[in-house]
Amino acid sequence: MSHKIAIIGLGYVGLPLAQAFSHKYSVVGYDIDTTRIDELNSGHDRTLELDNKQMMETIGNGIIFSYDLEDISQCNVYIVTVPTPIDESNHPDLTPLIKSSEAIAKVLKKDDIVIYESTVYPGVTEEVCIPILERVSKLKFNSDFYAGYSPERINPGDKEHTVTKILKVTSGSTPKIAKVIDDLYKSVITAGTHLAPSIKVAEASKVIENTQRDVNIALINELALIFDTMGIDTNDVIEAAATKWNFIKLTPGLVGGHCIGVDPYYLTYKAEELGYKPNLILGARQINNGMGKYIAGQTIKAMIAEDKKIKSSDILILGVTFKEDCPDMRNTKVVDIIEELKSYGCKVDIYDPWIDPREERCDYKHGIIPNPFKSDKKYDAIVVAVSHQQFKDLNEEDYIYLSKEPPITIDVKGIIPNPSWKL
Repeated sequence: MSHKIAIIGLGYVGLPLAQAFSHKYSVVGYDIDTTRIDELNSGHDRTLELDNKQMMETIGNGIIFSYDLEDISQCNVYIVTVPTPIDESNHPDLTPLIKSSEAIAKVLKKDDIVIYESTVYPGVTEEVCIPILERVSKLKFNSDFYAGYSPERINPGDKEHTVTKILKVTSGSTPKIAKVIDDLYKSVITAGTHLAPSIKVAEASKVIENTQRDVNIALINELALIFDTMGIDTNDVIEAAATKWNFIKLTPGLVGGHCIGVDPYYLTYKAEELGYKPNLILGARQINNGMGKYIAGQTIKAMIAEDKKIKSSDILILGVTFKEDCPDMRNTKVVDIIEELKSYGCKVDIYDPWIDPREERCDYKHGIIPNPFKSDKKYDAIVVAVSHQQFKDLNEEDYIYLSKEPPITIDVKGIIPNPSWKL
């Protein structure tokens, strides 16, 4: 089969995947965001997953970036990489997936293959997406068209574990199509592939990857809360425990982003729908969701200990993205710290060298300031919330420069020299 590939959704997952396939296949990148398409056609990627040189090389490979559905009508493989968020009730929001399926169905042809990469609970591909494809296209599943699921494993901002260097799980709706899909990915994924026995197994494998990590981090976070009340340095405890060969070394912190803080809710939603109460997973989510409020509370306590007035105090938050050295603000839990501090009447400034407050895409414009080292403003407390390299390079004198006397520094990431309090 001669593959012509359409990548549906050109964010942190879709764009690097489109680049990888463009080296060997004819690729059309499709997105409904017209601004995003114009940006990519100009050779710039705001997510910074691809630098300008890589973008120009990708365009040179002949890739087409488009928001016109007609431009993907001649493709025979459709790979869906749209977001799968949660709503205010922590229930799965499948709207992007549903709309993408409806769009593909309008151009779907006989023998085409639709592959989903978006994180879902087991059953979504066959129980939600396939019926939409059949209804809109009037084609019959596994007779006229086929499907597969290959979960994305992109780690935003990671320049070492890029898409082709991460082993890929694959699956297909028939044994023959599963082999076709596996061979397709194997042709560009240098790390290799793992062919799962069914689509549901592949879906489940993805959702438990981040659920396992969420639960493990929740344990460390709860231990940090316990040790904090005991006056014990959690990081010292972890360093000591990690001397045992089978200890899993994790550190406490905020759990945000598009995966770890979201994916467990997809699994718990389906489990509860089937009558099973996933207490451990939901308990882990509760612990991790409460960390921002706890950090804000410790900041207030540190200020009170120094007789600082809380209401109208000036607090500087360093870092607002969900992880270090990355402009990704999706589901960032730093916002929880900010909102809790504001509830005490504090005035909060936010500085993040990875975020340009002038950009329309900025999800949290209010309070984001330019480089504070170029200002004369001083702060009652400084909270380092994200371990960007720029913040790791700061020394004790830098924090003193930004502070009112006495300086109060709150270290969420374990990178401040002699902090007033650290997680």
